Amino acid sequence: MVDLLVYAMAAGLLLIVATGPLGAIVVWQRMAYYGDTLAHSALLGVALGVLMNVSIEASVIAVCVLLALILGPLHRWSGGSIDSLLGIAAHGSLAAGLVAVSMQKGNVIDLNAFLFGDILAVSAKDLWLLGGVTAACSALLLTFWNSLVALAAHRDLAQIEGHRVALLEVLQMLMIAVVVAVGMKIVGVLLISALLIIPAACASRWSRSPEQVALGAIGAGALSVIGGISSAWWLDTPAGPSIVLFATLLFAIALPAGKLRLG
Repeated sequence: MVDLLVYAMAAGLLLIVATGPLGAIVVWQRMAYYGDTLAHSALLGVALGVLMNVSIEASVIAVCVLLALILGPLHRWSGGSIDSLLGIAAHGSLAAGLVAVSMQKGNVIDLNAFLFGDILAVSAKDLWLLGGVTAACSALLLTFWNSLVALAAHRDLAQIEGHRVALLEVLQMLMIAVVVAVGMKIVGVLLISALLIIPAACASRWSRSPEQVALGAIGAGALSVIGGISSAWWLDTPAGPSIVLFATLLFAIALPAGKLRLG
């Protein structure tokens, strides 16, 4: 039983190291719905993985990455509202996933585990995958951090300053897609985007620099993981929703604190 808790804590903390800085970028660029869209598409990846008898993790990552690569050019080609496009993609991919799940004959898919996560079922293999993704994302963020911050501040100005805007946009979309795909097992399809948004929004209330927001988001996320898993253990509640609920409580505390500092 102790091993389960250790694995769960390790998985949650590894995920937060990636979602903290990425979440800051998502909040700055007002891309909150983008995370939801990729998360909803993950269920389609699960169904396709089972249908084709391939690794579910690989199929989920492939679907999320493919959607991430399609959304940018599709938005520029259509000329419509990005919110409308993301809404259509999110609900369309979720519906396609649910239909594909219903068509399974010999395989039974536990929808609850994918929708709400099952962090207590994390294995050593999951930890290695999560650790590799987190290490890769951290290396990319450290390398391109100043450029990503410039892009988040003002796209046109970043382009004038010589930053490779198109490459940066693809890079950040791919990082978010992969993190959402591998983090699905921790808190589920419906709640993974909350770990991108809430800790970063919480840190934004009192931070004075982009670096403080990124580090503060990691700190708030780590507290949410520890508090959420601990409360789930003592109160016998679902771990994923408990983590997100704890993060929401932290934001509620930070909300007036941020106003007080700004005042």
